[in-house]
Amino acid sequence: MNSSTTRTNPNAVFLNIPYDQEFAMLYVAYIVGIYQLRLVPFLTSGISGGERRLDRILALIQSCCYSIHDLSRVEMSVTPPATPRFNMPLELGISIAWAKIQPKRHAWFLWESTPRRVQKSMSDLDGTDPHIHCGTVEGVLSELRNAFVLRDAPPIAKMLTAYRLVDSNVERILADAGTRNIYSASVFKELCFVAVDAAGGPLEKSKP
Repeated sequence: MNSSTTRTNPNAVFLNIPYDQEFAMLYVAYIVGIYQLRLVPFLTSGISGGERRLDRILALIQSCCYSIHDLSRVEMSVTPPATPRFNMPLELGISIAWAKIQPKRHAWFLWESTPRRVQKSMSDLDGTDPHIHCGTVEGVLSELRNAFVLRDAPPIAKMLTAYRLVDSNVERILADAGTRNIYSASVFKELCFVAVDAAGGPLEKSKP
């Protein structure tokens, strides 16, 4: 892993999540919550350039000070052939390796919806305490506050109000983009714009 050419953004959070319709509410919650904590989310869907995709993902992880890995939907696909989703565990492994090589430049966090499932599905991670969001918007926001402990973090009630504001704009954003894919790069960008406004505009990261 080449560490010399990639600059780390201290406010950047690499978001490793499932891209399916069932996860859409939690996806919006992650975007809102990360901006509420004065951080900035990044997705693989926003990656541009002609290099091999895995190389671009690695460069994105290296550029982010933090990464969140939500394994709550690592399951068999519905459409045949039935296949487990391995992209998220793969990107988690890359992040763990990068944090081992550069511990001062990267920290990773593990999210799940069900207690003790990670210990069963990935026993090598024994000793790692996942953040359990229980599959709810409030759970995601609450666990973000627990992961990024900030002195002036907004209360959950304020974060939920911001979430509802952003969520109320989703249909308009999708219509303007001419797509139903909430994970597309253009929709993600617009969701971020609304989330920044809901957070009171771009501000410096809160102090620990």
